[in-house]
Amino acid sequence: MEFAVKAQSGKFRKGTNLPYIIHPLGVAKILIEQECSEEIVIAGILHDTIEDTEITLEDIRKIFGDEVARIVHGASEPDKDGPWENRKRHTIEFLKTAPWDIFLVSLADKIDNIRAIREDYDKLGESLWSRFNRPKEKQRWYYQSLVEVFSRRIDEFPVRQLVEQFALDVQKVFWFFKVGKFPSDLTAPLEFLKELRRIRELTSGSDTPRHR
Repeated sequence: MEFAVKAQSGKFRKGTNLPYIIHPLGVAKILIEQECSEEIVIAGILHDTIEDTEITLEDIRKIFGDEVARIVHGASEPDKDGPWENRKRHTIEFLKTAPWDIFLVSLADKIDNIRAIREDYDKLGESLWSRFNRPKEKQRWYYQSLVEVFSRRIDEFPVRQLVEQFALDVQKVFWFFKVGKFPSDLTAPLEFLKELRRIRELTSGSDTPRHR
C-alpha cells in the first residue's frame, strides 16, 4: 500500500482534486470483496503504476514477485503514448482471451472507473466529457465494447454480478438522462437490457467461488 501511495503521490483523478490513489484502492476493495488472492489484490493496487509513474515492471517484479508483475503487465496498456483509439482497441481485443486473474483486475478497474464517471455525471451533466481526451461518443463506444467483452466471458468465469453491475452503470451514464428518462432512440438501451438478460440466463443458479 505504501509503495502505491508513494508512486502516485501528487497525482489526481482526471478533472478533480481527488488523490489518484483513491482509484487503485477502489479496485482493491472490489477484488477483496471477491475474495481474491493476495497477489491479485496487490496487482489491482499497482495496475496503473507502470503506465502513470516512473515505476518499472522490473521494480514491481523485484519487490512483489513474478506473479504480481505478470498481472500488472497484462492489465497495463502497452503503449501509453499511442493514439487513444489504438490503445482502447488493444484493451478490448486482449480482454477477449486474457487469463482469469488479469481479466478480473481489468474488470475491477473498469467498474471503479465507470462508478466515478457516473457519480461525476450526476453532478456535472454533459460538461463532464470536456475533461476526457475523447468525446462522449467515443467513450460510449469503448464502454459498450467492454460490456460486450465482459459479458461474453461469464460462461468461463464466475463474474455475473460484477458484469451486471458494470453494464448497468454504463447504461446509466450513456443512455439515461439525469431525470431517469430514456433518450428518443431506444435501440441502444434495449440492446443493453437484452444483454443483461443473456447474462442472467447464462449464469442463473451459479455460485461464485473464491478466486485463487
